[in-house]
Order: sequence, then structure tokens, then C-alpha cells
Amino acid sequence: MGNKSNRSRRYTEEFKRDAVALVRSSGRTVTEVARELGVSAEGLRNWVRQDQVDQGQGHRAS
Repeated sequence: MGNKSNRSRRYTEEFKRDAVALVRSSGRTVTEVARELGVSAEGLRNWVRQDQVDQGQGHRAS
């Protein structure tokens, strides 16, 4: 009986930006930062990847 809102939680763009910046500046792994922030590692990894794409540093997989 899980709470569905936990699985579809939405985060502000500012929160995502700050989380990505923390990954980049802290020297810690995505998993460590995600645990500290209380978000899924997979979700944070996606935010980091999307930020790279947005800055022209990568490509979006189809």
C-alpha cells in the first residue's frame, strides 16, 4: 500500500538545478547526493544528463 504521490513527486526547476550543481561541485557520486536530498538516484542522474544536453555537452538517446 504505497503512497502513489511519492512515485510521481514533482520537483521545481530550481531544485533540479541546485541538485545538479551539487553533484558537479561536491565531488560526491550521484547516489550519495540523491540519498542526501531524498530523491531517487535514477531521477537525479536523468537531471544531470538532461543538463548536459541542454548545455550542448551531450546528446539525447532516442
